[in-house]
Amino acid sequence: MKPIEKIKQPIAHEMELFEKKFHLFMSSRVALLNRITHYVVNRKGKQMRPMFVFLVAKMISNNNEVNDRTYRGASVIELIHTATLVHDDVVDDSNRRRGFFSINALWKNKIAVLVGDFLLSKGLLLSIDNDDFDLLKIISVAVREMSEGELLQIEKARRLDITEEVYYEIIRQKTATLIAACCSLGAAAVKPASKDVEKMRKFGELIGMAFQIKDDLFDYGEEKIGKPTGIDIKEQKMTLPLIYVLNNCDAKEKSWLINSVKNHNKNSKRVKEVITFVKEKGGLDYAVKKMKAYQQEASEILQKYPDSPYKESLVTMINYVIDRKK
Repeated sequence: MKPIEKIKQPIAHEMELFEKKFHLFMSSRVALLNRITHYVVNRKGKQMRPMFVFLVAKMISNNNEVNDRTYRGASVIELIHTATLVHDDVVDDSNRRRGFFSINALWKNKIAVLVGDFLLSKGLLLSIDNDDFDLLKIISVAVREMSEGELLQIEKARRLDITEEVYYEIIRQKTATLIAACCSLGAAAVKPASKDVEKMRKFGELIGMAFQIKDDLFDYGEEKIGKPTGIDIKEQKMTLPLIYVLNNCDAKEKSWLINSVKNHNKNSKRVKEVITFVKEKGGLDYAVKKMKAYQQEASEILQKYPDSPYKESLVTMINYVIDRKK
């Protein structure tokens, strides 16, 4: 059985019901919109976000029960996350999403932006109409941070002088904040204003940090998994292995590295040389060590909760994040 299937097992019923509810929440009176949202829903990914919401809610609730708020929370997160992906594809001028054509590739940018706006407003209204203001706040903070993280990365990437601290801040906002929102939302849905809300937010953030570092490591992999090797370097993205080596090599090596990333990032031979250099200087080992430290910290938070199939799935999720092949 695939790790994701194993993780999903204890919440299979909830995920099935979630799919039905999510379809309803996305509906519109405009036929074109329904056609597009139907296309989006049928090309969903692993659905890790709603899984986090349900697993956390069931782990911490008194009788391992979820309520209507849990379904709404999971739907709002998914609506707003889908909106950001639709807008991302426009921003990146990307024609593919998870192996399929993106909305902007099929229906052009104007419609894609409007669809993103529609999904965003659907998410907001779903919370407002049900007085889920605490859940709305969690999600709104996540959206704000994701936007800030993207802009911070754009601002810093131009200069290639990112410190490790700034890198962590970028990935915390860009990646970790959404997983943190899913976990705190799962807690807030069943135990509003409890200490579990913050504990689970921190848990999600730590998993998100480990998840992003793992993504950085794929760029240095031999196999073409998830994304082709060296793509981050070609796009001048500063990842942890590269940042570590830049801060731990001599002036001559540093200037060669910066020059390679800035001016020779489209040269495949030079990109390969950069990858080899980063490996030899211990960049990958350092990133793996950091990723495992985040994983360990997340595991410690979970240990304080009583054993249950939901806790077990979350433990499997933590391991999956750093062992996954794409």
